Amino acid sequence: MSIRERANHRALGEAAAVPVWPESAVRVVFGVIFAIDAFFKWRIGFHRTFVDIVKEAGEGQPSWLHWWFKFWVDTVSPHHHVWAYSIAVIETLIAVALILGFARKTTYIVTAIVSLAIWGVAEGFGGPYTSTSTDIGSAVIYAVVALCLLVLSLQTGRSRYSVDWYLEQKVGWWHWVAEFGAHNHPAPGERSVAPATPPARPATTET
Repeated sequence: MSIRERANHRALGEAAAVPVWPESAVRVVFGVIFAIDAFFKWRIGFHRTFVDIVKEAGEGQPSWLHWWFKFWVDTVSPHHHVWAYSIAVIETLIAVALILGFARKTTYIVTAIVSLAIWGVAEGFGGPYTSTSTDIGSAVIYAVVALCLLVLSLQTGRSRYSVDWYLEQKVGWWHWVAEFGAHNHPAPGERSVAPATPPARPATTET
């Protein structure tokens, strides 16, 4: 866009377009972090100690939370390997989807839910909270990042730096899976850029 065009846009009060690449960059970095977490979940040590992790999360918790951790210990204990592998698979799929930009809206929502589940079970809501507590756990921060990406995608719209960009051109309904917000869901056949309107000819007066 030329300097003159930018000046005209400012004069007309038009809002500048929100750049897409920051959202894509944060998404990819977040996906790499999730991939590292998934790598640790595939290690045999995680599977052997999975039940102990859940038990330790419930130690020292308030009495009104004992039922919550007892429920999860009783649930995962009989088939703890299945639960451990399921978590590893879910985190791996989330990492791949984030890095590639696949089904972004759905991925962000699933990521937030999974992160909150990990925070509420394996991390014990970040507690128990005592005078020596230093943080509230990392998984809840993951959930916040996922929700921030969801809101950011609402502002930036469709991302050219994602698999969704290409799927939306092939699958008519894919934008409902990938995008958030009605303005990101073009009607069938609608063009993303409106055609330029030819200037009107000045009226001529016959003599």
